[in-house]
Amino acid sequence: MKDALYGGINAAVLTALKGDLSPDLDRMAEHAKWLLANGCNGLGVLGTTGEANSFSGSERKAIVEGLIQRGIPAAKMMPGTGVSSITETVELTQHARAQGCRGVLLLPPFYYKGPSDDGLFAHFDEVAKRVGGGIALYLYHFPQQSAVPLTLNLIGKLLDAHPGVFKGVKDSSGDYANMKAMIDAFAPRGFEVYSGSDEYVQRILADGGAGCITAASNANCHWGGIVYAKRTGPEADKAQAMLTATRKAATAAPLIPNLREVIARSRNDDAWRRIRPPHLPLDKAAADKAWEAWVATGAIPLPGLSGAARAAAE
Repeated sequence: MKDALYGGINAAVLTALKGDLSPDLDRMAEHAKWLLANGCNGLGVLGTTGEANSFSGSERKAIVEGLIQRGIPAAKMMPGTGVSSITETVELTQHARAQGCRGVLLLPPFYYKGPSDDGLFAHFDEVAKRVGGGIALYLYHFPQQSAVPLTLNLIGKLLDAHPGVFKGVKDSSGDYANMKAMIDAFAPRGFEVYSGSDEYVQRILADGGAGCITAASNANCHWGGIVYAKRTGPEADKAQAMLTATRKAATAAPLIPNLREVIARSRNDDAWRRIRPPHLPLDKAAADKAWEAWVATGAIPLPGLSGAARAAAE
């Protein structure tokens, strides 16, 4: 898709933590710079993988500000700002706009289950009106996690009511038929569809989607960058096969601690294992198994790491 604001490979960035479980902005910024230098076009910060809902509103603002202060371009970031409260969603979105971010990712209000399309429309409509423009709003369809799916009917109503404001969607359902239906229905209106599943990157680009926003991009972004650049041909096909294999490795254990383990071992940095409860680090047996699954893909050592980190990984 031409002219997509976040077109290409976007990592759902892990949030680094200090020993007291506060955000470690120096470590996170270092990782973000590595991502942008090794295949990522953009950064989805404070999404599911970034444990957004484990952080307060003030912490979330500080993370966005801190990354910018450490040299991460605001225009490359798509912060997650959607929470169950309209008031706080608007506050976080306006804050992201003030920092120079071009777009934000909005979860639906997820505490009350089974809301109607009319109820969800009223929520997002109110958010859009209160935000007041000046920043693109991206919807986050992840029914397995939120238990609140976003239907084509709802998306169509939002596009009709707010032309150019609701700019796209991240579809983490794993249902490619749903992604394709969104592309067919809304891409002609400039609506950007991003896959949350690495195995569909090459396919969604061919079908007119905008790219991906994925957790495994924390470690497999090198191959995502090849797919985005080449699109077709033997090199792109080989890179897509690596994306598919590494996605399988990433989901062979609980996703967030799995990725933290891979980054910790790849960088020889135990701090990356820190995680906010209720998530927990992998125990040793699970960690060894997760690492072995990544090594078996051929992705380890990760391209672009420093000599010391590569030596530790090998």
